[in-house]
Amino acid sequence: MGSARRNSEERTSGSRAKLSRGVRRPPDRSPVLQRPFVAATFAMTVDGKITTKNFSPVDFTSRVDKLHLFRQRALADAVLIGHSTLKRDNVRLGLPQADLREARIKRRQTPYPIRVIVSDKGKIDNRLKIFQSNISPIIIFSTKRMPRKYQKSLREKATLHLSDAEHVDLATMLRTLRKKHNIRTVACEGGPTLFRSLLERGLVDQLNLTIAPYLFGGAKAPTLTGLSKEFLPASVHCSLIDTRVVGEECFLTYRIKHPRRQRS
Repeated sequence: MGSARRNSEERTSGSRAKLSRGVRRPPDRSPVLQRPFVAATFAMTVDGKITTKNFSPVDFTSRVDKLHLFRQRALADAVLIGHSTLKRDNVRLGLPQADLREARIKRRQTPYPIRVIVSDKGKIDNRLKIFQSNISPIIIFSTKRMPRKYQKSLREKATLHLSDAEHVDLATMLRTLRKKHNIRTVACEGGPTLFRSLLERGLVDQLNLTIAPYLFGGAKAPTLTGLSKEFLPASVHCSLIDTRVVGEECFLTYRIKHPRRQRS
């Protein structure tokens, strides 16, 4: 997602917007998939850029879009973020709007979603804002490449799942969230590298995409799937299920189509 929206998470008001019409929780398909339903939320410019070439925060979306992000976050049992994005934006991943927290309680959810961080190397600074608030549990998926001093400091603030592999197995991560933490829906908020990795493994079910009325240009500015020049292993087919225009922004919801598994 665009850094601008997360950097504004403390400033966005809880005012009603046209976009709130039709907002509902994603269908629970986890018993079938043995993993949570994953919905990713991003904002991008008309030319497909999600931030600038140096990944610096840039405010190019409206307050309506920022509220849209919070609404999507509020629908999920857990919010997922990559370490690089978390370090760059330094956010708590909370819900400033009381009405969203109240709606979660009515749905028999906790007031705030569980916060999940992914990091292969695990060098996560425990002074980041996310660790300074105890609004909800924090779960970190990393590897045993995480230095011992980080393991010691982070265990005081989060639950650690460390694998023997060089990289975090995202499919295993999601199954663990489902089985050990009872997570049925996940809101993925980036960054593009994590989103691409999930896409490549067929682990994204819905994409909430905001098109903002700007053009950035630049080959080194990341797109929705990052900076990689390589094609995805296979084209991902998206089915448009909702379109809304609010002001000068277009809000799109896509269901990601997964290839049917052949029966043996």
